[in-house]
Amino acid sequence: MKSRQAKPHGGGAETEGNMIAIGSDHGGFGLKQAIIGYLQAKGIPYVDKGCFSKAACDYPEYGRAVAYAVAGGQCEKGIVVCTTGIGISITANKVKGIRCALCGDSLSAKLTRLHNDANVLALGGGVIGENLAVEIVDTFLRTEFSNEEKHIRRIAGLETDNLSLPYTKREE
Repeated sequence: MKSRQAKPHGGGAETEGNMIAIGSDHGGFGLKQAIIGYLQAKGIPYVDKGCFSKAACDYPEYGRAVAYAVAGGQCEKGIVVCTTGIGISITANKVKGIRCALCGDSLSAKLTRLHNDANVLALGGGVIGENLAVEIVDTFLRTEFSNEEKHIRRIAGLETDNLSLPYTKREE
């Protein structure tokens, strides 16, 4: 593992659980740094899970580190960034309890929080610019889950091992 020990920023032990875990590979490093600047300016506590430079590295290591921090309760939400956001979001979604959404616009960020209670946001550092990324992050962090029964039911369906269940269409 090439990353150094991640240390919380912007808060002490009392903020554990409310922190944002953030991580990227080399392709998302620049955008991750811009997002960290936003978090610092807003006083939002975070822990940087790496990477820590633009040196070539593998996104699964950092996507997994963020996902484990969220799934384990050390952080409330996570943000992961690679060049497209695709690979790192796939990695995060392999961790039980993670609902990672790749968003390229603020409406998607809002709806994934309202409807899916997404707990990790994925972004493409080579796809979107810093201003749009900060707007997406702001929307994602500020939007609460709707708690509507239909969305709770659907999220429960996401958590089910669908490979062992036959597909059945629900009657409306």
